[in-house]
Amino acid sequence: MVEELLTAAIAAGVGVAVYVGAAARVVKQYERGLVFRFGRLREEIRPPGFAMIVPVIDRLHKVNMQIVTLPVPAQEGITRDNVTVRVDAVVYFKVVDPANAIVAVEDYRFAVSQMAQTSLRSIIGKSDLDDLLSNREMLNQGLELMIDSPAVGWGVQIDRVEIKDVSLPETMKRSMARQAEADRERRARVINADAELQASHKLAEAAEVMSEQPAALQLRLLHTIVAVAAEKNSTLVLPFPVELLRFLERSAPPPAAAAAREEPAPAGPASEGPGPAEVADAAADAPPGLGGPEPDLLLDARPPEHELDGPRD
Repeated sequence: MVEELLTAAIAAGVGVAVYVGAAARVVKQYERGLVFRFGRLREEIRPPGFAMIVPVIDRLHKVNMQIVTLPVPAQEGITRDNVTVRVDAVVYFKVVDPANAIVAVEDYRFAVSQMAQTSLRSIIGKSDLDDLLSNREMLNQGLELMIDSPAVGWGVQIDRVEIKDVSLPETMKRSMARQAEADRERRARVINADAELQASHKLAEAAEVMSEQPAALQLRLLHTIVAVAAEKNSTLVLPFPVELLRFLERSAPPPAAAAAREEPAPAGPASEGPGPAEVADAAADAPPGLGGPEPDLLLDARPPEHELDGPRD
């Protein structure tokens, strides 16, 4: 009799142990437990710790309440200014309502991923390339609102959305590099021109001071010599001021005008004969019969008196 009672007690103890082992569940700190009894959700949500369910009848489903990091695959699209880009992002979300996360949607992770991809493509089509590159904060906020609107009904809260990278075609990268280089060159030229303008003003003031004090120009010359000699060169370049050259030019005597008159007239070419004036003078000086004109011929050469006086009555 005692042996039968002992055997029954052992069997009951084993049964209780098996039942407790089958009914006992442990919910971790970052989880919440949902109990389904005959497929129906119980209203009570099991908190973290030890929990008991009815074996075979109840099913415990654990929901992770941690923030989930979900990478969004790179999406290729065309921006509003017709540039093809590839953009990838990352979404941070967490479950705030375990019941809706399990009942309202089949797989909330997959649903959030697909919604993030769709919203990212929509953001790409509505934005310009400059906004994608420089104004990401506003795009992140718009993307977060687009994902968070349907996720509220799924018991999911979008914590943060970040655009990670924007991939551009190689041609566009080269164009942007040329644009940046041209802009930097333009700014460099403006800075150089501004420096030249300021330097010209200072040089003009210095020239005005030196013109009033001639000794300042000599001191500047001596400073230049000292600066050149400090380089330990074998050749010393000594600049002369322009004022010194002008002083020497003013001090030189003017050239004599008589020297130009004393210069002999240039002789004509050897092939040229005597001119008409020389022939007339030679003929007048020569005696008759030696090439000079005959007296009769000279008299006959005169016109008659009646021709000189005109017609008579």
